[in-house]
Order: sequence, then C-alpha cells, then structure tokens
Amino acid sequence: MICITVTPESRKFGKVDILNAARKGDIIEVCLDRLLREPDIKDLLSVTDKPIIVSCRRREDGGQWDGTEEERLMLLRQAIVAGPAYIELDLAVAGDIKRFGKTQRVISFTRLDRPEPDLDAVFDEASQAQADVVKFTWPTPTIDDAWPLLRAVSQKKSAPIVGIGLGRAELTFSLLGYKYGSPWIYAALEKGMEAFEGQATVFELEETYALREIDRHTGFVAVAGGGDSQTSAIRVLNSGFRELGMNVRCLPVVPGEVASLKKMLDALKIRAVVVGGEYGAALLPLADTIDPLDRSWGFVDLLLRRDDGWHGYSTLWRSGLKALESTLGKGADGKGPLAQRSVLVLGNGAVAYGMAAATAQRGGLVSLCGPSDKESQQSATKLGCRFVPFQNLYDTLADVAIIADRGLEVGSAHGCINAAVLRPQMTVLDVSDPPVQHELFVEARLRGCKLVSPEAVSADRLAAQFKGITGQELSAKAQAAGAGAVAAG
Repeated sequence: MICITVTPESRKFGKVDILNAARKGDIIEVCLDRLLREPDIKDLLSVTDKPIIVSCRRREDGGQWDGTEEERLMLLRQAIVAGPAYIELDLAVAGDIKRFGKTQRVISFTRLDRPEPDLDAVFDEASQAQADVVKFTWPTPTIDDAWPLLRAVSQKKSAPIVGIGLGRAELTFSLLGYKYGSPWIYAALEKGMEAFEGQATVFELEETYALREIDRHTGFVAVAGGGDSQTSAIRVLNSGFRELGMNVRCLPVVPGEVASLKKMLDALKIRAVVVGGEYGAALLPLADTIDPLDRSWGFVDLLLRRDDGWHGYSTLWRSGLKALESTLGKGADGKGPLAQRSVLVLGNGAVAYGMAAATAQRGGLVSLCGPSDKESQQSATKLGCRFVPFQNLYDTLADVAIIADRGLEVGSAHGCINAAVLRPQMTVLDVSDPPVQHELFVEARLRGCKLVSPEAVSADRLAAQFKGITGQELSAKAQAAGAGAVAAG
C-alpha cells in the first residue's frame, strides 16, 4: 500500500489535501506539526473513509513542531480520542501515552545523523511500548545505508516494520520494501508537498517506477545513478519489459562500496545493472570480465551477470560514434567518416576519455580540453592525442566538437566554457548525459551548428542495453515512454 503524507499549514487546506490524497493513496498520514492553529482532528478525519495516520513530530525527528512538549503530547492524546486508524508515537514518549480504543500504534524511531546500528534493541523497546507497527527513519545517501532497513523489513517479526530513507536511496528502499512485504511505503501527493527533501511523489512511484505492478515474484534490473537521464531510461526499459510480458522492472540504485554492492545484487538476484555516467568509472571493478578496449577506457554503462561472473560493457561510445558517423556521412577517398577530421573533445572524466580514445581509433585527429588541465594533459598523453590548455580553447579550430562531460558549465566565469567556441560549420555531438541536452548543445543549435542529438544517442544505447538484457528488440513505442522524463526535467 502507498501512504501519502500531507503536511497542511491550515485546517481548511488540510481537508482539501486529505481529500486529494485519498484519491491516490491507500493510507493517508496527516502531520499536525505544521498547522498554524490548533486543529479539529475529528473534522479532519471525517474527510475520508480511508485509514489515516496522525503524527506530530519534533524538529529533532524531522518535524516542524514549535510548541512545548506538553502541548504536543496533549495534541497526540486528543488525536487518539478522535479515533484515527493509526497514531504515530516517537519511541521516547510512547510509554507515556496509553492505548485507547481501536487506534493502532505506530512506534517510530528516527536518527537524522546516521543509520541505527542496533535495530533489534530498538525493535524490542518499541514492542514493549505496545507497537502494532514499528517505523524506522534515517539517512540513506547510498544503498549501503538503506540495506539494514531493508533486511529488517524482509524479516518476520512480532510486529511489521515500515521505514523512510532520507536521501537518494529512499526510492530503492521503497520499491524493495513494497516487494518484500512492508505494510506500506510513503509518498508525497505532489511536488512541493514532500514531508522531506527528495521524497518521491505517488505519480512517480506509479508512472515511472511501476510500483503497482511489483509483487513478490518481480525481478529487478538495477539502474545506477540519478537525474533525468536515469528516469528516462527507467521509463523506457519498464515499458519494454511490460510489452514483452516480463515480470521485471527497474530498481534505481545509488551505489556505495563496490564489494558490498556485489553481495547485495546477488542477494536480490539482480542480474543486470544499467550504469549512469556518474558511476561508469566507479563500477568498473564490479566487472569480472570486460573487453580489453572497454577496460582500457575505464568506463562501463552495462553490467550483466553470467554463469562465470559479471561482464561489463561500454555502449555509450559505440552509440555516440554511430550517430556521429551517420550524420557526417562517408569520408573522402572511401575512408571512414571521421578519418582526418579534427575533433575537439570537451570535458574531463571517463566519458571524455572514452570518446577521445574511440574517435582516435576511427581516424579522427583528436584534441582534448577540459577545465582541469592536469587531467586533460594526462589523458591526452596516455592516448597519444593533442592536449589543448583550457585557456587556449578559443584559439582551437575543429570540424567536430564532442560535449562529453555533464559537469561542464557555460558562461564567462573562470572554469566555464563560453559558447563562442562553437562555430556554424561545426558538427556538435552531445554525449554528456543522454538524452538530456547540455546547455552547450542548446547554444550550438542557436549558433547554427550541425547537430547530433543526445536523444538519438540515448535511443541507440537503450536499444543495445535492452537487447543485452532480454535478447529482444526494443520497440519505438517503448522508446517514446522516456520522452516525458526529459521534458519534465
């Protein structure tokens, strides 16, 4: 079930929020700690027949309560008398508030600094406080931090466990918690109404992550990374799995330690990982087997579990060059499209390095330039291509410019790239974060450059990744499912 959290500041709009939440959620949590005036709790409960959880959290527990502790406890007791389905009580005060009527007790434990190392002790204490449900909340910047919470949810206990992960790995916990039997997971009604920063909305859970289609038998493909590009990939891949009738969906993952990630993937029976650009180099050690060329470039964007271990692949450079060469057309004298063309690769990092290496292999005359001269020079020396100091960028002429670093900033400040580097006769390829268009690519369009869009690169790459995972072709209809994520971003 989905529990939608509403955090009203007025009684009038609180009733509207509850009504709207009831249309989308299975349970509604009403947070009283943000209300500016004392609420009529019974009136709020009358809005819907769906189960309601009433909470009033202290600031040290992530709430907004500014009154005294005595006033908060009085409000919680009044809420219980009003007869909600659930009352949330923090563990510190649960023993001071007696059970009343049919209202079930959600005993909550929150840490805002780090994960709790001794869940069993906290659970036992919550059980002694007559918990019907035990709730844990703590920071989850990576899957490593969410893992103990997931293990707790999946184990059989005397009372069920729900949880909230504060941070990027919250989605991972929510989807896995839903699969493994957590009574409910939390969501915001819409953007701007989150109970905590980064909380997923019910629309995102249902439309992007296909929550309602997940059951105990659903298999997962991990998607490492975040942002619009990964959201788009998840929509496309989920649509493709759905068309094939496969009970497989995407699981967003924020990796922590590579060694622990491998164990977690095995425990979750995940046999494929689609890797976002920010993790392409970090997850390279996960691959037991990889093409020597891909390994030398230090970047993977697809990992597949075979009988003999994990196999790594780099599909981005292949899709990028395929789109670029298709746009350039045949080279002179029967040579390849890139042969003897001057190519300026912009950026630092694994993607820039890989694109420079691949372009040079195809006969391009590569120059490498990025905000970090030291890194650019090291990469250029290793590849045997030309290094362009960042301050000399605007004196460099090129037939092709490749935007290969999503961290590049456009502007006139130090460390930024001025769009004046782009000239109308240039062909510009954007592989910085497909299908998202880099600001520099947008400038290239305005300046009349010949464009190779990141959307085309993304479509080819996702088709290759999907075929690697399923052995089947990805349909045009499934490809179209990703457009909304980028447009919304």
